[in-house]
Amino acid sequence: MTDIGFIRDIIIILIISIPIVFFFSRIRIPSIVGFLIAGMLIGPSGLRLITDIEVIEMLATFGVVLLLFTIGLELSIQRLFQIGKVLLITGSIQVILTLLIFMGLLHIAGLPITQSLFIGMLGAGSSTAVVLKYLSDNKEVDSQHGRLATGITLFQDLAGVPMMLLIPVLAATGDDVTSGYVIQTILISFGSVVLIYLTARYLMPKIVYYLAAARIREGFIIGIMLLLFGTAYLTNLAGVSLALGAFITGIILSESEFNRQVFADAIPLRDIFNSLFFISIGLLLNLDFVFDNAGLFSVIVLGIIVIKSIIIIIPLLAFKYPFRTGLVTGLLLGQIGEFSFVIALVGLDYGIIDPELYNAFLAASIFSLVLVPILAYFLPLIIDKFSTSFRDTVKDYTGPINTAIRHHVIIIGYGLNGQNLSRVLRETGIPYIIIDMDPDTVSELRNKKELVIFGDVTRPEILEQASITTAQCIVFAMSDIRASKLGLILAKKSNPDIFTVVRLRELDDVDEFVKLGADEIIPEEFETSLQIFSKVLETYHIPLNIIMKQIAIVRNEAYQLLRKEGTPEREFSRLNEILAAGITETYFVVDNNPHTGETINELDIRAKTGATIIAIVRNGKAIPNPSPNERISGNDTLVLVGDHRSVDVAIDYLNGELQVKEKG
Repeated sequence: MTDIGFIRDIIIILIISIPIVFFFSRIRIPSIVGFLIAGMLIGPSGLRLITDIEVIEMLATFGVVLLLFTIGLELSIQRLFQIGKVLLITGSIQVILTLLIFMGLLHIAGLPITQSLFIGMLGAGSSTAVVLKYLSDNKEVDSQHGRLATGITLFQDLAGVPMMLLIPVLAATGDDVTSGYVIQTILISFGSVVLIYLTARYLMPKIVYYLAAARIREGFIIGIMLLLFGTAYLTNLAGVSLALGAFITGIILSESEFNRQVFADAIPLRDIFNSLFFISIGLLLNLDFVFDNAGLFSVIVLGIIVIKSIIIIIPLLAFKYPFRTGLVTGLLLGQIGEFSFVIALVGLDYGIIDPELYNAFLAASIFSLVLVPILAYFLPLIIDKFSTSFRDTVKDYTGPINTAIRHHVIIIGYGLNGQNLSRVLRETGIPYIIIDMDPDTVSELRNKKELVIFGDVTRPEILEQASITTAQCIVFAMSDIRASKLGLILAKKSNPDIFTVVRLRELDDVDEFVKLGADEIIPEEFETSLQIFSKVLETYHIPLNIIMKQIAIVRNEAYQLLRKEGTPEREFSRLNEILAAGITETYFVVDNNPHTGETINELDIRAKTGATIIAIVRNGKAIPNPSPNERISGNDTLVLVGDHRSVDVAIDYLNGELQVKEKG
């Protein structure tokens, strides 16, 4: 009988995976952390539910390929050129310094230079999944530190390509290894990858186009998987890892117009096999080894977080970003990423590191991934503790402001909303001051002679610089929800009478901002919903004053009407009455209208549609109750009356879009 013991192992993994996904989602920690911990618990050194991991490792190989493929899909060469000078320089400094510092410390500790360099490479990357999970859960993806963190992880992922190319070189040992051999190996690896990339870049878009043009979903998915695993296999034949081939495929297809569909089709497979991949990594961890060296690992994990954070903070401060932004960005990137797990597995296969060293790396990486979200959760306390030490630094970058300014508007954040508001205020002659934390934006505004302050709105002295006590209104137009909350509290404390406007992306924080004293809250999601239902009501010819009344009801009740289920219907009860009652609508007759020249009697609109023409406006003069012999002329405005359906049918009939059958 066929041995199907591996099915039992997969069932155990899937049973463990389901509660992990739900639990870690509830506590806002990325599920990959849970998968790693689950692997540790059910593995050979834990509960021993799974002891034979060969099959699991084989399935996890698919997970590696799909993981790197989707990472490549989410990147693009175009985005790399868009991330800006600051991110390129900061990313380069972070990767190079982290590599060199870790390599130096490990070599001093007694490791060979090859292993030290390899582990330095592993330490240079950060987890994109952990960063994005934290930012999305806290609604900070578009915040300043959110954009910086995601941009730097983008650079780190791309830096993984040359690192993987170096693995065959680092694996070379013995007396036969010469500088010529090293150069030859690098050139062969690099040349093979470049050849595969250029060939794939030329062929793949054409193949994907024909797959899409066939309009057979199964064929499209199978074709994409063939391209993915085929490219991965070719890179493996060239002496480079499967993972790098998958990454190259992802990057190429990210530039395709079909990349979103490819991503959507790959996601389910990626999620399944990724759980196997990360659990298989946890299975390899020797818990006895970790417990025996718990003190040492604690120091290593804290060292990783501190060193990586400082390496990020220093260049950001040099670029004149506030300390708060640098600290949040640094902490978010102070862990080891999923790309590093892939490189570590390849290095283990090549024999660059032994199982014991792999276990040490694995333990430090897993605990850094667990610890960073926890630190991020308590981030406000950390920031408050350290911020007072850097007030002078922030003050150095605030510009001279006219302290006599009064009854002005303070604009927090100079994104699209801040730009539009400042333009309107400038044209209407209302004084305003801008506060922003982007050094380039502040410099550009100063060149335009704008009143602008560089600084963090969560600092009382920044609001003092903006003359908060004499301001009439403050508008929080930034994407950082946490900073908006702290800034709102400080603004109300300094000037209880100031009118506060807060822009939000989503609905969840509305109640909290109401409790904090915000006078006007504008959630973009709700404003979009208001626009949608107003447009829908317009199509039913609901009078404008009724539409505006419904919008006012929603806004005045702090959006409770749309946010809660079981809302009383009394607010909208008038709509049914309006829909049932007759309405009045106007129709403008263009010169080439098919009914131009016809009399009202010939038009016979009442018999054919149910609507009635009660007046004609011609040359600015009204003709009430027009006679049946009155002819329709170009540029006339017809006044129609009837119920909603009759008026709609009449308009279609007048447009010549509806052929109404004669009665009789």
